Amino acid sequence: MRDRPPGRRRRRRSAPLEARSLLRELPNLMKLLWRLLRDVRVPTADKLLFGFALAYVITPADLLPDFLGFLGVVDDLYLVALALGRLLARAGDEVLLEHWDGNPRALGYLIEGVDQLGDLLPRPVRRILRSAAEE
Repeated sequence: MRDRPPGRRRRRRSAPLEARSLLRELPNLMKLLWRLLRDVRVPTADKLLFGFALAYVITPADLLPDFLGFLGVVDDLYLVALALGRLLARAGDEVLLEHWDGNPRALGYLIEGVDQLGDLLPRPVRRILRSAAEE
């Protein structure tokens, strides 16, 4: 157990509360993405990868067909999350904060949420999708 003062426990936000706060930040996320895609300091390869991930979501071809229900949708989200995570990571903290209009803490939650999205998929599916995104 970690050293904490007696009677003090780490407070953890509930998933619905976090989801609601992130939904409120959706307009800021859209502005951030638009600004990152236009910023010359962000690598072009990462911008293109993000564009390809969005195109994959829009096209009817899927690695996991949508009739599989939950998994059919999660593969789309996972590829977008991989590309978005890479775009955010490669842009760098300074550029992200420069373009972010919302609360910096919300940006941190957003980045953390993008990183955790892959945990919804089975490990073999994650490997296939990650290798497809890296190519």
